[in-house]
Amino acid sequence: MSTASDLRLTNADVEAMPDDGNRYELIGGELYVSSAPGYIHQIILMRIASAFVDYLREHPVGEIVPGVGVIFDDYNGVIPDLVFATHERMRKSLIGGRFRAAPEIVIEILSPGASNERRDRHVKRSLYAARGVNEYWIVDPENRSVEIHRRDEAGDLVFGGSLRQSDSVTCGVLPGFSVRVDTLFV
Repeated sequence: MSTASDLRLTNADVEAMPDDGNRYELIGGELYVSSAPGYIHQIILMRIASAFVDYLREHPVGEIVPGVGVIFDDYNGVIPDLVFATHERMRKSLIGGRFRAAPEIVIEILSPGASNERRDRHVKRSLYAARGVNEYWIVDPENRSVEIHRRDEAGDLVFGGSLRQSDSVTCGVLPGFSVRVDTLFV
C-alpha cells in the first residue's frame, strides 16, 4: 500500500497543471510553489542582468537569461531567477527552449518567507551542486548582500563569501566580470 509520502510528481505532471500564475518547481518529486516575484525582486534581477549584458557585449561568450526552465530529470525541474550559460553549454543542453543540464551560473534572489529562504539556501543549493552548476549566487534583498557558492575540486558548491555594500562580485566563469554589490539594490 502506498502512502502520500511515496507519491512523487514528475515534470510531466507539472506541465499538465493549469497555469494559475504561480511558479511551480519540482525537486526530488516534491512540488514547490511560489507566487509571482515582487517589484524590488524584479528591479534587482534587471540590474544583475544588465551587468551581465554589459560584460557580454565586450565578451560575447554566452547569454544571461531570466526565468528559463532547467529540467534535470523527471523529478527535478526548477525555474531560477537568472541563469548564465556559455554558447558551448547551450548547444549541448538547450533543448525545446529549456536547459536539460546545468548552466554554468545560477542566480536566485531570495523572496520573503522562511520556506522560500530554506528552499534557496539549502534545497536548491544541494540540487545545483549535485547537477554540476559551477557558481550559485544567492542575492538577499533584505540584507543587501550576495552570497557566492563555487564548485570546488570535489564537485561541491562551497560558500565563498557574503559580499556587501562596496564589495564587488566577481565571477570565476567570466574573467574580468565585476559588479559592485551596492549598485544591485534599490
